Formats: sequence, structure tokens, C-alpha cells
Amino acid sequence: MKKLGALAVAAACLLLSTLSVSSAQAPAVSAPAQGMPTSPLIANVLGPGSRLDEDLRVLTDEIGGRITGSAGYEKSLRWGQEAFRRVGVESVKLESYDAPARWEPESASAMLVAPAQFPVRVVSFGLAPSTPGVLTAPLVDAGEGRQADFDKLGSKVKGAIALVRSKPMLSFLDLFTEYLAGPEMVRAAMDGGAAAILYISTRPRTVQYRHMNNWDGTIAPLPVAQVAREDGLRLLRLLEKHGAARLSLDVRNRVGGPWRPSNVVAEIRGSEKPGEVVLLGAHLDAWDLGTGALDNGVNCALVVEVARVLAAGPRPKRTVRFVLFTGEETGLLGSRGYVAAHRGELDRHVAAVIHDIGDGRTRGYYDNGRPELAPALRQILAPVAAWGADGANHEAILGTDNFDFLLEGVPNFVADQETEKYLPEYHAESDTYDKVDLREARINAAIAAVMVSGLANAAAPIGPRQSRDEVAAVLQKGGLDAQMKTYGLWADWENGRRGRSARSAR
Repeated sequence: MKKLGALAVAAACLLLSTLSVSSAQAPAVSAPAQGMPTSPLIANVLGPGSRLDEDLRVLTDEIGGRITGSAGYEKSLRWGQEAFRRVGVESVKLESYDAPARWEPESASAMLVAPAQFPVRVVSFGLAPSTPGVLTAPLVDAGEGRQADFDKLGSKVKGAIALVRSKPMLSFLDLFTEYLAGPEMVRAAMDGGAAAILYISTRPRTVQYRHMNNWDGTIAPLPVAQVAREDGLRLLRLLEKHGAARLSLDVRNRVGGPWRPSNVVAEIRGSEKPGEVVLLGAHLDAWDLGTGALDNGVNCALVVEVARVLAAGPRPKRTVRFVLFTGEETGLLGSRGYVAAHRGELDRHVAAVIHDIGDGRTRGYYDNGRPELAPALRQILAPVAAWGADGANHEAILGTDNFDFLLEGVPNFVADQETEKYLPEYHAESDTYDKVDLREARINAAIAAVMVSGLANAAAPIGPRQSRDEVAAVLQKGGLDAQMKTYGLWADWENGRRGRSARSAR
């Protein structure tokens, strides 16, 4: 890092305090006299050399949606490589991995044909197949999509379009309840012989978003579309009044077989322990209805920003590897592929650090069920304690690119961020550049730089790699075993195709 004096640090603090921010966003940062973090590393992130805003603008406004396999994905791979090279990282490459299917949406439309006639706003779920041309069928109220709801319908569901109710999403608990209900909904609809599912959006004001119901990257067994909430509730009212309805649904998606997408991988080689690796990652892919700003363009720009400040200064003692994962939205495929390709090196992966919750203020990191790492984690984060960013959340989480590192016993951390602003835009058409608070994004980049630098320069690794039994205990204690079974991920863990081998040494 280029040496910055006290004047430069003060200038960076002044810049931070004057960056524009809406009063509805995160609280203002304390002034320098009140204990604001002022290390040279932080000053470099907050100073005039930052490229975070420009990188985010290109990734969102110019490239836009980045479904893995799409034209936007191809452009984003080029952007990622160019961005790392531009900030002085010399080792930059693409690494391919196996994906079971290729999927991209073309169009989706619907029309109620009886007892009234009007267009219905719909989007396809991710990884869902097309309808067989225009599907015109009875519309039936399938309740909340549980097995009992379909059992109650009996033969009425056969050949019908099942309209599934939802509750408004107000919290992360609501979001993951929605995810957890998806696999049962699809299985029950299939068992009942439904022709398609129409799922009512959990978001108001006709905001639409794209989810998926299968976490293994394969194509779903039947068409599933989401209907704008207001339209879906209108359909329910008509069904309640008239007892019957017919709807035409036309969903067209491009689907292909197994192929090999790529991650962007860059690294700064360590000066003293180059064989030991600290990984900083974020997923580059994004659903296409919006431009993937909060999820997860802002954190891709953050990763490049951390690469910039580390490349500008003294070489870290350990190798720092930066990975922009793809295939995250379609089953955590890029990180799973990375772990599979680097399995022989995982004993030397000191930590994997993931950022994937928008621009909400980082309060610390999830240690993913490893509370014994908390004292060392807080020591590393001491330089940003004045921002309240030195917390250790012991919850183990499934749903982002830390997961396969967790299964392999590698110390893994996910930024623990405020989510109030993130949730309404999650996977939605409203996830655009204008939603990003650049002030908070730059603070988060400074926190990430402190975290990664601390891990890379610590006298000893933050903790050991866990054995399979220890990983299993984390899964059980955190309830991840039940989630894995719901999502169809348990069998690969149980039979050893995914995660730490029972024969592996500690």
C-alpha cells in the first residue's frame, strides 16, 4: 500500500462524511474526533482513488442482468478480468466448472379467459421449463401449495393450473419460509398431475422477481410462473365468487444440457506464506428483471476495490485470492465448482470470506457455527470496531457461496449486514443502481479490506479445518441438515459426493 500520512487520512474521513446519503438509509458515520476508524488501509478505500462507483455503474447500467450463460454473463466475465487487471492484480484467469443445465428466459404472458377476460402479469421461475405452447386450462385454488392443499383438490388439479397463495414478505424469515415451501409445492403439484403452477408474488405494487425451487441446478419438472400480487389476488377473488376459471399461460424459456461456465479468479501472491490462501468472493451472476445492483453487483465492485488497495501496498504475507463466482443464483454452482477443483488445496485455505447481502452496513461476520473463531475474528476487526463492525454471528447459513467451504470444514465467513433496504429489491425488477448507497458500500469495502488483510497477515491461521464429524455437528446444531433435505442437497453430503470426506485427516 502506498504510504498515506495523517493529512490523507483526514481528507478521506472528510470525503466520507460528505458523501450524499438519504436519511432513510444507514446512520451517519461518527466524526473522526468521536473515534472514526482512520488507518491508512481504510483511508485508501475511502479516498479519491476508489473505483467502486464506476465499476458498479458499468456492471449494472451497461451490462445489466447476468444470468449464467446469457450475453450479460459473457460481458461480465470480460468486465471482471479487465477490472482486476486495471487495479494492478497481475494473476487473473477464468476457471471453468460443470453445470447440469443451461437456462435463459425468453417470454412469459398470461390471459384470464373466463369468467372475465384480462391480461395477467407473470414471469417464469428460474430453471423452469416452457409450457407446451399456449397452455389453456382450468385455474384452481391450491391454497398455500402444501401437500394437504393438493390432496384436498383431488382430481380437480389434474391438467389444471394451480394458483398458489403467499403471504407478504416482511422479513428474512418470510423469505426463507417461501424458499422452504417451494420444493413441497412442486412435488405435490406433480403428484396431483397439475399442468403448471402460478405462484402469487409476495411483493406489493406489482413488483415482480425471479426465484427458483430447485437448488441442484437442474431444470424443474413442470412450468412454474409467478403472478403479480395484485393480479393473483384478483384471480382468487374471481375463483371465490364464480367457483371456476380458465387461464391461458405461455412461458418460453431456452433450456440446454450440461455445460461448463466459468468463474473469474485473481490473486495477489503472498510474500511469506504463498501456499496459504485467504479467499474473498462475491457472486457475479444476477437475475435479469433488474440489473443486479444490490444482488450482487455492489459486492463484486467491493471485491475489486479490496483488490485495488491490497495491490497498491505491501504484499500480504499469505496469498489473497479474489473470486467472482457465477452460477450462484442457479444452485451455488460456481463456488461448488471452485471447491471441487481446489479440493487438494483446501487444507491450505485459511479462510473464505463472502459478501452477498447488498449494501447494508456490515456489523461483523457470520462465523457459520464456529464460535471458537470469534475472539480472533474480533481482534482482526478491531480497527473497524468504532463502526460497530466487529461482531461475530454464530448462526450457520445456507444460501450463498460460503456453503461448500462450510461443508469442507474450511473457516468461512459471510458479511453480516443490515437487510432492511435489501429485502424489497431482492431478485426483483427494482434491483437497480439507484438503490445503492455508495457511502455504505465504501464503508463495507473498507471493512472487507481490514478483514482480508487481517486474515492474510495474522501470525497464525484463524482456525483449523474441521473434520467431517465436526462439520456434521455444525449442520445439525444449525438446522442446516433439515434445510439440505428439503432442498434435495442431503444425499450428496451423505454419500460423500459433496463436502468433507470421512477419510480426510484434520
